[in-house]
Amino acid sequence: MTSPARFHDPSVLRRILDAVRSPNSLVVFDLDSTVLDNRPRQSAILREFGVARGIAALDRMRPEHWRTWSLADAMARAGLADATIENTLDDAKQFWRERFFTSEYCSLDQAIAGAADYVRAILAHGASVAYCTGRHEAMRHGTQISLGALSFPIPSGERVQLIMKPTFEQTDDAWKREAFSRLDKLGVVTAAFDNEPMHINSYRQHYGDAHCVHVDTDHSGRDVKLLDHVVSVKDFVARWSE
Repeated sequence: MTSPARFHDPSVLRRILDAVRSPNSLVVFDLDSTVLDNRPRQSAILREFGVARGIAALDRMRPEHWRTWSLADAMARAGLADATIENTLDDAKQFWRERFFTSEYCSLDQAIAGAADYVRAILAHGASVAYCTGRHEAMRHGTQISLGALSFPIPSGERVQLIMKPTFEQTDDAWKREAFSRLDKLGVVTAAFDNEPMHINSYRQHYGDAHCVHVDTDHSGRDVKLLDHVVSVKDFVARWSE
């Protein structure tokens, strides 16, 4: 997947910590591929599919095989023959879909490097946090448990909120735009983080004075260029704590 990043600037993490000392500051974090790595979840589901369908080669499926959102690409990187992929792909997609968007499988996610420490630092510097995600409400319980298990601040009070899509059917694009009105009621958006170029561009357009940061992990693959003043980071490991 071609990266849309114009340039990487990890120093923005430090600048945001300085900026959130302002009264009523709010920092917004997407979840999947922004602060959480769902590739372990995806890999586990494909391994289960292999067991269920007797495809031994899928036992080799690992997170590093997911370089795009394509099941076919991941299966190929795990070593499956083209003919096997072609014959099983539709079945695999259905099997994946029935499990990926559930609370139960959220427990398999891992943290993006440095992310939990950074979110805690945002709170320590006085700001509030909103996790604004394309996950739908049926995934709330599993998401909260996963965040806690990975040492993220748990959405349990006024300073930490989890804002989720009302329904699975709503598109993430529409939901992220709709969520602005809810974020506006929680504070002054000082910074926003999202892996999806279209979504971080929307934050930039709506919150012109905020630090808008693209997390350069993976994304939907749409050919969307980052707007001016949107910078990228690969993760949250930087010398921001000094």
